[in-house]
Amino acid sequence: MRKQAMQTKVVNSHKLTILAQDPTVRHNGRIVTARVDVPAETLAEGPCGSRIKVVDFDATSDRLYAPHKYARGRDAALVDPFAPPEPDRVGPRGWRAYEKELLGNPNFHAQNAYAIAMRTLARFEFALGRRVSWGFPGHQLHIAPHAFCEANAYYSERDHALLFGYFRGRSGAMVFTSLSHDVVAHETTHALLDGLRDGFTEPSGYDQDAFHEGFADVVALLSVFSLEAFVRATLAKDRSRRRGERWPVLVPWQDVSRAALAGSILFGLGEQVGQQMEGINRNALRTSVLLPPRRDYLGRAEYAAAHTRGEVLVAAFLNAFLDVWDARIEQNGRAGARRRNLNVVVEEGAKAASHLLTIAIRALDYCPPVDITFAEYLSALLTADRETAPDDLRYDYRGKVLASFRRYGIDAAKHGTDPRTGMWRRSRAPLNYGKVHFESMLRDKEEVFRFIWENRDKLGVDERGYIEVNSVRPSTRVSPDGFVLKETICEYVQTVRLFGSELPAVLRVARPPGMATTQSVTAVAGGTLVFDQYGRVKYHIAHHLSDKARQARRIAYLWQQGYIERPRDDSERFASLHRARALSGL
Repeated sequence: MRKQAMQTKVVNSHKLTILAQDPTVRHNGRIVTARVDVPAETLAEGPCGSRIKVVDFDATSDRLYAPHKYARGRDAALVDPFAPPEPDRVGPRGWRAYEKELLGNPNFHAQNAYAIAMRTLARFEFALGRRVSWGFPGHQLHIAPHAFCEANAYYSERDHALLFGYFRGRSGAMVFTSLSHDVVAHETTHALLDGLRDGFTEPSGYDQDAFHEGFADVVALLSVFSLEAFVRATLAKDRSRRRGERWPVLVPWQDVSRAALAGSILFGLGEQVGQQMEGINRNALRTSVLLPPRRDYLGRAEYAAAHTRGEVLVAAFLNAFLDVWDARIEQNGRAGARRRNLNVVVEEGAKAASHLLTIAIRALDYCPPVDITFAEYLSALLTADRETAPDDLRYDYRGKVLASFRRYGIDAAKHGTDPRTGMWRRSRAPLNYGKVHFESMLRDKEEVFRFIWENRDKLGVDERGYIEVNSVRPSTRVSPDGFVLKETICEYVQTVRLFGSELPAVLRVARPPGMATTQSVTAVAGGTLVFDQYGRVKYHIAHHLSDKARQARRIAYLWQQGYIERPRDDSERFASLHRARALSGL
C-alpha cells in the first residue's frame, strides 16, 4: 500500500475581525469592522500566544470571563468566530443582531485587543528590522480587556500588562475602552517604548515626560490609515457604492482638501470615550492636528503638563503628514480641476502614513537613551529617514517634517547635528578597533563595554560614572526601493550618585534652593552607538556627564517636581497620566 506524505500548510498570518475605530464610528448606520492580518501562531485559549496573553479578569466584579477556544479551518488558518456577514444578505435586522452579539460578547473584546496589539507589535518589528522585547522580565504582555470599572486604560510595567477599563456613559450604554482601536494601539505603544527605551519612563524633564504620550498618539493615529476600507468609508461619507456602480468614485476636491482631512474623525483619538464621559464637550479626547501653529507653545505654563505638551509633538507630526498627503493627492489624485479620485486619495494617505510611521519608530534607534527632548527626536526622525531613503526629492518628506516641527517651536538639536539639515552628523572620531572582536561586538554587551572603555576619552565618557551597556540590537531594514541596511544599535547609560553638597564640585551645578547638603541625587548620562555592517561607528548620539547646562536643567526639574525626595511610582504613572488627560476636558 502506497504511503502518502502528509504536508502541513504553512500559514503566515491569520485574519481576525476588529473594530476599525470604536462603536460610535459608523458608515451608512453600521459599525465599521475590518478583517486584519495578524502574525500566525498557535494560540491557547485567551487568546494567548507567545508574545501576548489575554487574561480576562475583572477586578471590580471579581469575575473571570471564559475564553474562546479557536478552531482551525481546512486551510490551517484560525476560524474567525466574529467574521461579519454580508449586510445585503442578512438585511437590517440580521446586521443589528450581529452588532449586538459583537459589542456584547467579552470574547470579541478580547479578540479586538489581542489583534490590535499584535498588529502594533508587528509594525514595530517591521520598522526596526528585529524582534522587540518588553520592558519587563518575561516574554508575554498580559492584556485584561475588562480590568476594572473606570474610564481609564493604561500600561503597567509592574503587572506586565495592559489594563482596560469600562464605564457607563452619559447615554446609559456601557463603554469598553478595549473596543477602541486608538486606545489599544496607544497602550501597546507605551509597552513597546518601555522595552526599547527603558530610560524614557524615568522623570527627567518636561519633554521626556510628554514624549511617551505624544509618541503613543502618533503611532495610534497613523496606524488607522492601514485600514484603507475604513478610510475610504470615512472620506466617502454617505456615498455608498450602489449595485452596478463602478469605482473609482470621484469626489469634489473640497471633500478631500487639507482642511477637510484635518477636520475628519481620522485624526480624533478616543472618539467614543470622549463622547461618553460625563462633562466632556468634545467628540474626541484629543484632536491635536487642529492645534494652530505657534512657536511659543513649549514655553507656556499650560503646556508644561505631559498630556498637553505631548499634543504639541502630535500636532507637529500630523500636520507634516497632512502636508505630505496633500502633496501626493495633488500629484496623483487629480481628476480634473474640481474632482479627486477617492481610491487614489486613500492609497496615497496609506502610503504617506506607512512611511512616516516607519521613520517615527526607526527614529527611536537614533535617540539618546536618557533625557530625550523633542529637538533630539526631530533630529533622529530626519536621520532615520535619510539612512534608508537618501533620495527625498519627489515628496520632500524630510523638508515637510522639519518645516512643520519648526512651526510648532520644535527645532532640531543644536549640538551634534548639521545646522542646515538638522540631522545627526556622522562620527569621525579616530576610534581604536584593535582590541575588540568585530563579530562579538555586534551581539555581546561585554565586548561593547570593552570597546567603550578603550575609547572612553574619544567618546567623551566620564570615568567617574558607573557605565552599563543596556542593549546590543542587530537590525536589518529595507528601504522603499528595496535597499537593505544592516546596523547594530547599542545603548549605554552612566550614573553617578551624589550628595547635594557634591553637586558644585562634581558636576559644576549649583545646589537647588532648599536642597539639603545630605540629599541623595543621581546624575545620569549615556549614549547610543550605531555600528554599520562592518563594525564601525556611524553615529554616537550622547549626553555627557560634563554637560553642565543639561545636568543643571535636569536636577532643577526633578527638585521642583518633587521627584528627588519622592521617587515616582512608575507602576501607576500611566494610570494617573491618562486620568489627568481625560479630566483636562472637563
